[in-house]
Amino acid sequence: MTINLLDLDAAGLNEFFARMGEKPFRAKQVLRWLHHFGEGDFERMTDVAKSLRAKLATEACVEPPRLVGDSSSTDGTRKFLFGVGKDNAIETVFIPEDDRGTLCVSTQAGCALDCAFCSTGKQGFNRNLTAAEIIGQLWQVNQTLGRDPRGERVISNVVMMGMGEPLANYENVLRALRLMLDDNAYGLSRRRVTLSTSGIVPAMDRLREDCPVALAVSLHAPNDALRDRLVPINRKYPLAELMAACRRYLVSAPRDFVTFEYVMLDGVNDHDGDAHELLKLVRDVPCKFNLIPFNPFQQSGFRRSSSERVRRFAEILMTSGIITTTRKTRGDDIDAACGQLAGQVQDRTARTIRTGPTSRIIKSVPIAEIAS
Repeated sequence: MTINLLDLDAAGLNEFFARMGEKPFRAKQVLRWLHHFGEGDFERMTDVAKSLRAKLATEACVEPPRLVGDSSSTDGTRKFLFGVGKDNAIETVFIPEDDRGTLCVSTQAGCALDCAFCSTGKQGFNRNLTAAEIIGQLWQVNQTLGRDPRGERVISNVVMMGMGEPLANYENVLRALRLMLDDNAYGLSRRRVTLSTSGIVPAMDRLREDCPVALAVSLHAPNDALRDRLVPINRKYPLAELMAACRRYLVSAPRDFVTFEYVMLDGVNDHDGDAHELLKLVRDVPCKFNLIPFNPFQQSGFRRSSSERVRRFAEILMTSGIITTTRKTRGDDIDAACGQLAGQVQDRTARTIRTGPTSRIIKSVPIAEIAS
């Protein structure tokens, strides 16, 4: 059985090459070829010994997820659809901006947490993605986008905010994060890699010790009663525990604040009183807020808060000294905006049977059309 080298971080490659009787510097060489240069053909790794290249050809492979769809928004956002086997597909979104290019990656085929306002959760859950399938999204999109006129990679930032709850797939996410940060791979700084979680407290504590990157928390409610409805994991890890975990995380975090994400739902969590309650909730947590206009999907049952309501909500937070931004909706014309990613999931939870179909039809673009 061949080993997919995209599944291995630096430590894993060292172990693999040690078992082959090779010296550690060979692992570093191949790591750079794989991720720094994006090379998947062992024969083109010209400074690797010919005998080792032949050995790798029989004992290893480089298999990222298969690109099956590519669509572009009028605002420049680009959504990629990757096949991950057994009729499952995941979505990855590239968001270009003047000063950076951000890739939003998925970590699961579907999501088991079933947040009320999220299209991904309504698709149900099939399985965790492998490390190769997570880092492979970055690997593949780097290949597709190429480099800018200065020879730099177009992707400067990565956010784990796509399909799935990253901390529910801890070990595979950890390997992918380590590759993103490794100077011999992608060389991203910890400040440029953000993990977003709904609040799995024990895993937040593990991440603080293992690989502290920038942290975003999907908050969405100012109290337990409402958050229990909107974000069901809150029933297991209520807000008091979550806030304590955020304070602990900041001891090791690359930034001196946590970003709280807050989707604005008309008449649900967008009242002035909700904003004032939030201020009390986070008073001991250095933070900033990112208000997210709700992006509707079929049968969601929610409406987007008005622009004036969002403005007033933000004003209350900012008047109390909390940096507050309102996320610009990007890619909603191709269902690539926050909360809209659904991919194609063969649900193992029977959620789609209980709730009815919420997915949209995704038109896959043949590879030949993408390449042309």
